[in-house]
Amino acid sequence: MRPSPMAMRGGSTAALAFLRLRPLGRAARPDAARAGGHFCLYGGCRCRQGHSLVVSVLEELRSRRRVRVSAKIGLQGTKELSDDKIDKRTLQKGLLLEFQKDSERFLLAVVESPDGKKNWKVIDQNGILSSIKPQQVTYVIPGIINYNHSRIDEFINKAQDLLDPTVLECAWMELSENDKSVTVEEFAEIVYGSKESLESYCAHFLLSRDIVYFVKVESRDSSVYQPRPPAQVEELLRRKLAKEAAEKEMEEFVQLLKSAKALPLDAKPSKDSWLMEEKIKQKIESLQAYAVDACDDEQRRTAGNILKAMGFSKTSSAALKILINVGYFPVHVNLDLYKYDVHTKYTEEVLSAAEELLVDSPDSDMLDDALSAARLPDGRIKVWIHVADPTSLVQPRSIIDREAMHRGTSIFLPTATYPMFPERLAMTAMSLQQGNEYSIENSLIKPTYMLTYESATELLYMNLEEEEELRILQEAAFIRAQWRRSQGSIDTAMIEPRIKVANPDDPEPSINLYVEDQSNPAMQLVSEMMILCGEAVAAFGSDNNIPLPYRGHPQSNTAVSAFAHLPEGPARSFANISVLRAAEMDFQKPVPHGVLGIPGYVQFTSPIRRYVDLLAHYQIKAFLRGESLPYSAGDLEGMTFIASMHVKVARRLHSNSLRYWLLEYLRRQPKRRKYKALILKFIKDRLATLLVIEVGIQATTLVSTGKVGDEVSVIVEAAHPRDDILSVREITDVSDE
Repeated sequence: MRPSPMAMRGGSTAALAFLRLRPLGRAARPDAARAGGHFCLYGGCRCRQGHSLVVSVLEELRSRRRVRVSAKIGLQGTKELSDDKIDKRTLQKGLLLEFQKDSERFLLAVVESPDGKKNWKVIDQNGILSSIKPQQVTYVIPGIINYNHSRIDEFINKAQDLLDPTVLECAWMELSENDKSVTVEEFAEIVYGSKESLESYCAHFLLSRDIVYFVKVESRDSSVYQPRPPAQVEELLRRKLAKEAAEKEMEEFVQLLKSAKALPLDAKPSKDSWLMEEKIKQKIESLQAYAVDACDDEQRRTAGNILKAMGFSKTSSAALKILINVGYFPVHVNLDLYKYDVHTKYTEEVLSAAEELLVDSPDSDMLDDALSAARLPDGRIKVWIHVADPTSLVQPRSIIDREAMHRGTSIFLPTATYPMFPERLAMTAMSLQQGNEYSIENSLIKPTYMLTYESATELLYMNLEEEEELRILQEAAFIRAQWRRSQGSIDTAMIEPRIKVANPDDPEPSINLYVEDQSNPAMQLVSEMMILCGEAVAAFGSDNNIPLPYRGHPQSNTAVSAFAHLPEGPARSFANISVLRAAEMDFQKPVPHGVLGIPGYVQFTSPIRRYVDLLAHYQIKAFLRGESLPYSAGDLEGMTFIASMHVKVARRLHSNSLRYWLLEYLRRQPKRRKYKALILKFIKDRLATLLVIEVGIQATTLVSTGKVGDEVSVIVEAAHPRDDILSVREITDVSDE
């Protein structure tokens, strides 16, 4: 419904609000009644009268108009005020007119004076002085001159008693049967029995806002309204009723939101309850899509209407605020899961297939990642790298395999882990729990214990005699690292923050932060063995012409020695990473991996959580069994591309979520807490990128002294996780603290 010109003081834009809120009287104006059986509807929609009566009224009016000369000089009726004819000669001080204020509002105003060559100054019904263009004038009320703007409210109040929209239907019923068009004045005469100022304006108001019964058409010298065909009216009425029903639904939904918002946190409706009824579900999901900037046009319109009705601006942050306030989302909701449509659950079909594999899997076919080593009689070291073997259960192109491909990788977040395979399958049949065994090529492994990086590092530092195998592995890792360095490998080890969040749906969940130093001995040991495995698989594939997802990395155009002056650790690694070239893939032969300093590399050690590793396992296992390879090089390239798209999303999810919770961690810390920070690079002059060492997060600020690799002290001035804002400031002396 289009907005009412009868806006209340204060500029209300409610469309015909007075028609909706209270019934209107339909009493006829006694002084407007005429004798002689004049056809008029000012008493409400009455029984139809003869066609000849309507025709006679119209003919009488038009005959009178042809012979009548206006006695009021300079005053013209609507027929002479079409948009292209309203100019400086038409308007004059004291006229009462209607003008379009903006796209939603029509207001009454009194003309005050010219404003330049074309515009006019007017005082509107709210007492506001404005300058309007002639094109904004939609109607000049006839018969009124020297009007005082203070009387506009009086005029509006009188008009309200005559604005009965039911007269439109009555007039249409009569006029459509005769296919007669009417001017505003004719309509006023028919409906009210008078075409004076008030009646003419009410006729204009009803006709110009009508979207069902009449359509405005332009004739040679005036604007007239033509009754629409019955079929069109029926369709428009249907649409109008549907719109009114939708508006009512929206009002009820908005009231539901307001009620839920007012409830205490523990009493708010659950998320599932918002999704039970389809009409409510559609609206709440529109808000959700709007909040993550992933909505279609219909959802955008729906969400916009909800936000407007709730008094919010049309922004994604406002939509999110509503969803949190009503309890649909927790305070710390991860919007990326919705934005990227991440499948956090498995379909019943996939879960059922996984359960079947669990039933049929033999106990001996379980293997977890493991390392072992022995010193040979000639002094050389033999290393065994044992890798989980999910291909013993999952077949190429099976439903489990297709699901893994479309996930690409397991997703690791501070709040949850979403495995590439169904959890029970990944954690039982595919992985070796401590004490189980697995045979391959007539060999058995039986892990005696499992070590964390921390416990392994501690054992290495203790250098216990009974941990001889661990010391041999460390020695092998050291030899390998030295060899790779001689081949031009680049150190990219950084400080990596790790966060675990307990009860993430709580407003104040528990955050456990620890910073992982990738240069610690245990991590370096494992990293070297994983690289060794990848190199060995690449060599095996090359020797036997096996198509595999070979991964390479060209040498940087900047020599490694360019950063030799920087201290070892994050500062040098950061510089090395900044000049790296893009990785390369080949599916027929190995390509050099300049970053690792090896002739070829295949990711092979994580087939449970990386699909590209699983593809390599399919190929190698088939070759070892003497079977046809399941995939050609072209097949591998296509599937790797699909999986890689999902891997990019998973990395973005991990990075965004990690940063969010690091910022939340910093937000909770005591004000003025001091942190150590490492200068990683200078952006411009003394504006530097820093690594906050205790938290493992990067920040930018001005530093007064120091060079790349030096430590400075900073405090956090602002940390806002939802807005991704981190502001730190260097402190240089005791007085700053």
